[in-house]
Amino acid sequence: MRPAQAQYILGLGGNLGDRAAIIAEAIKSLHRLPNTEVLRVSPAYETKPVGYGPQPDFINLCAALSSALEPEALLAGTLAIEAAAGRVRSPNRDGPRTLDIDLLFHRGGNHASATLTLPHPRWKSRGFVVIPLGQLLDDAIIVGDAAWDSLRHEVAALTMDATGLRAWQGPTPWITKTG
Repeated sequence: MRPAQAQYILGLGGNLGDRAAIIAEAIKSLHRLPNTEVLRVSPAYETKPVGYGPQPDFINLCAALSSALEPEALLAGTLAIEAAAGRVRSPNRDGPRTLDIDLLFHRGGNHASATLTLPHPRWKSRGFVVIPLGQLLDDAIIVGDAAWDSLRHEVAALTMDATGLRAWQGPTPWITKTG
């Protein structure tokens, strides 16, 4: 019997190395987590860094996934994916990095522990999350799930400044073409 699945929304980004290739590999790695499937990926944005001196621009996007993993186990999996991508944690959480994967939402509701808070406490203040999140929530597979309705309405009600965000025009190796 297959374990019960939960849905999550994650934010992915990075600004060091081959950003598109690193994000594509991260999405493949998410698929490889036990009983986990990436359902949809939002359009990507190139974004100016926030809160820390000069550094390269980021690529940011959101992804919806289905997983039998509990939130803490999914967090452990995403931290391992970051480490495999060469992520080095520094005291400045806004500093440059090869890959950052944030667990943003759990369809099951709120989660709070010493290592993880869901919903992510700063998601509303981040245009690089809100803009792709809004597009992800408009995707047919997500729209069909009433559990995301309140989040969809909350995102739609936010007034978000898109300054510093540009639609990503580079390669999108995380998108696979079928047929």
